[in-house]
Amino acid sequence: MADLKEEKTVVLVKPDGVKRGLIGEVIKRFESRGLKVIALKMIIASEEHAHSHYPNSEEWLRGMGEKTLETYKQYGKDPMKEIGSDDALEIGKMVAGWNVEFLTSGPMVAMVVQGIHAVDMVRKIVGKTIPAVAEMGTIRGDFSVDSPTLANAGKRAIHNVVHASGDQSEAEHELKHWFEDGEINGYKRAEEDIMF
Repeated sequence: MADLKEEKTVVLVKPDGVKRGLIGEVIKRFESRGLKVIALKMIIASEEHAHSHYPNSEEWLRGMGEKTLETYKQYGKDPMKEIGSDDALEIGKMVAGWNVEFLTSGPMVAMVVQGIHAVDMVRKIVGKTIPAVAEMGTIRGDFSVDSPTLANAGKRAIHNVVHASGDQSEAEHELKHWFEDGEINGYKRAEEDIMF
């Protein structure tokens, strides 16, 4: 079993977070919690690189489409009228395209965060994916109010400031996808002996 203190996850400060000057705030939230940033760089993603960030399997695309259809139902919206389709797979492909457009719309900051239960801890700090339901005190809850309904109406991705790996498997893919081995560093924070 790997050392729990060395679990790694990937965080992307998306173009909206970069343009709003939230890079330092995002890093501060992780470091204040005892996590450490072991890789950091500003990037401009190509369309191909942004596309391959996502799983893009039929199951994943259909799942995104189904979530979108649930949101339309919840708010009494007609998907045919709003986006011209009620097919979950087709809608999932649209949403995936909007996500790629967003990730390539400006610079992002990519980082590797390491620490105890880093994947779960980072997810807790960033908050729920949908900012409108993210709890106050989380990055998304404090710095975004966007919703799927508003994003879909604008035919765009949800502006939620950051991306964080959803689980250990996703983190492993994203580590290899966004970073080369020589870009990830190791060091010991001064308070590590006191904290754990």
